[in-house]
Amino acid sequence: MSDALTPHANPDKPSGGHAITITGNHHRVRVIHGGVTMADTHAALTLAETGLPDVFYFPREDVNMARLERSTHTSHCPFKGDASYYHLRTEDGLIENAVWTYETPFEQAAPIQGYLAFYSSRVDRIDQTS
Repeated sequence: MSDALTPHANPDKPSGGHAITITGNHHRVRVIHGGVTMADTHAALTLAETGLPDVFYFPREDVNMARLERSTHTSHCPFKGDASYYHLRTEDGLIENAVWTYETPFEQAAPIQGYLAFYSSRVDRIDQTS
């Protein structure tokens, strides 16, 4: 099976050079905040999108779901679909909307369905190691 899961943007919309590529990431990827590991996986997906930094998406089974609290916040991406959010529970309180997920993404983003991504600016570290 190829690691390249989706090599294009939405074929129903003009792309204007916009592309999304989702690849399997077999490195260890961790999210650490306040000295607590919030996610730890060898099964992340890396989403590369034109004009944006790469984003790691974590399978739910590798995320400390007890640290997440569902938010009412949502957003829409014309290339991936509608995102739902979670607050991150820490010893210092909630970090609002620190985590997002696409529960019913558009077809070209289907591999990330149900996976979780963390804003790197809202946690201490997102590490990728061998």
